[in-house]
Amino acid sequence: MANKFNSGDSRTRSSISIFIVAGLCCFFYLLGAWQRSGFGKGDSIALEMTKSGENCNILPNLNFETHHAGEAGIIDDSNSQVTAYKPCDSQFTDYTPCQDQRRAMTFPRENMNYRERHCPPEGEKLHCLIPAPKGYVTPFPWPKSRDYVPYANAPYKSLTVEKAIQNWVQYEGNVFRFPGGGTQFPQGADKYIDQLASVIPIANGTVRTALDTGCGVASWGAYLWKRNVIAMSFAPRDSHEAQVQFALERGVPAVIGVLGTIKMPYPSRAFDMAHCSRCLIPWGVNDGLYMKEVDRVLRPGGYWVLSGPPINWKTNYKSWQRPKEELEEEQRKIEEAAKRLCWKKKTEYGETAIWQKTMDTNSCRATQENSGETFCKSQDPDDVWYKKMEQCITSYNSVNTDGGELKPFPERLNAVPPRIASGSVPGVSIEAFLEDNKQWKKHVNAYRKINKLIDSGRYRNIMDMNAGFGGFAAALQSPKLWVMNVVPTIAKQNTLGVIYERGLIGIYHDWCEGFSTYPRTYDLIHANGVFSLYKNKCDFEDILLEMDRILRPEGAIIFRDEVDVLVKVKRMIGAMRYDSKMMDHEDGPLVPEKILVAVKQYWVGNSTSAQ
Repeated sequence: MANKFNSGDSRTRSSISIFIVAGLCCFFYLLGAWQRSGFGKGDSIALEMTKSGENCNILPNLNFETHHAGEAGIIDDSNSQVTAYKPCDSQFTDYTPCQDQRRAMTFPRENMNYRERHCPPEGEKLHCLIPAPKGYVTPFPWPKSRDYVPYANAPYKSLTVEKAIQNWVQYEGNVFRFPGGGTQFPQGADKYIDQLASVIPIANGTVRTALDTGCGVASWGAYLWKRNVIAMSFAPRDSHEAQVQFALERGVPAVIGVLGTIKMPYPSRAFDMAHCSRCLIPWGVNDGLYMKEVDRVLRPGGYWVLSGPPINWKTNYKSWQRPKEELEEEQRKIEEAAKRLCWKKKTEYGETAIWQKTMDTNSCRATQENSGETFCKSQDPDDVWYKKMEQCITSYNSVNTDGGELKPFPERLNAVPPRIASGSVPGVSIEAFLEDNKQWKKHVNAYRKINKLIDSGRYRNIMDMNAGFGGFAAALQSPKLWVMNVVPTIAKQNTLGVIYERGLIGIYHDWCEGFSTYPRTYDLIHANGVFSLYKNKCDFEDILLEMDRILRPEGAIIFRDEVDVLVKVKRMIGAMRYDSKMMDHEDGPLVPEKILVAVKQYWVGNSTSAQ
């Protein structure tokens, strides 16, 4: 009897053990599925919104409309729960942290070093909100903005006096008017571009991306736009106050920059055309150092336009009031440097000369080797962030060019870029690029449901802070807007060259530092995975304050990131005078990635609350 009882008891214990083990297996399986789904990561805000309506892509409580094209608007900030960030003093209205005038004067003036990027150390960073000037209003929509800028947005009249006879800008009541003139095109940028187009194939899509060095108020880039050419314009922050600020107020792509001692923040073979219209850059000095840097960023077959001194010095030296011997020597050095770079002069008329970079890279390399030229040793011609310019020629052998010819624009926008086709971007296949392109079309369609103003012309200047292959910009492509595609210097892949091959523009940048632009220069900012990328690299606060600095009042931000990151971001921007909403990924609540949409409130200097 005892044996039978013990045997039955053993079977009972075995059954219980099996049941317990099975139960634990089921529990841990469900727990794993729950954690992978994204639930339990603090996304109660997103879930709340999902339950609030059938279509989670519509944000009825978030107001994207502008209210201050003459009158101030009010946006409720009832969700703010964190100690609010205070406004900076009104003296910082146009603060540019890495091109601050007072700091610049402490650096050497040789080779324009003092005009380059010099960012503040940690202890000198501002931890306050940059105020808009009193009377600030939303810029006019494009194309009116090309010709008119509200005076209150950039209240500086110095250029209207200094450039009065050159037709740059005129002050008329409460607006600035930009007639489209320039030092080298007094009859207007349109007629000047017509002259260039008689030599350069601007009309057929062959030339799509352009670089304007020393751009002034960027009228050249502004008038290229209607010809389907997008120009990256830059000028230093110097005595001609607010040049780049005026350009961006007009809705023209521009950054603060200078050709000095460090390389330009653009990849090799990026531009179809480069341009200098009396840009005051000494092209012939240092054995043509700056021309070699232009050669690096210019595509084989690309064009370089030089307009102004010393071109055609024999005819113009008297009007320029410079010694003809000096001008002759200057042009001789430029001609020699161009010859060493295998640039062929296409034409010289009036005060304008046009060169074309050779397509025959093999014979060019042989000629350069025979003449004893020095070639850059770097294996990566796109590794340029804070790298010194070198007295060398970028080697064609260091760049894989086997991906085929670039297609004309707009066909090249969605075609496989040569750098992808040739395998020049490690770990990226043609299939991966095409899938990425497809995904961004879906993402942007979801954004359009969130914010119906995206295609309306309300947003002209747009920034993508972590652009990848440029899929966001490609999906948005419209004559009403342009996108500054930023590739972070710490990104896993260097894709900026791919972006340019698609006929888009962009720049390298480290988001732990200030961006090279004035405050209030972007209407819409897209931040995809930016905060996950910079986690443990620098403070979220610094990045968010910089985003706030460059975003216009009542501009919008679209954050896309992991939910735990966005919960932290939402809490911080609530203290920065933003109205925001969290929502699910367009594929549903089970995807850990979420979307946070924020609108910046309207307020101006000396305001203690929203106006």
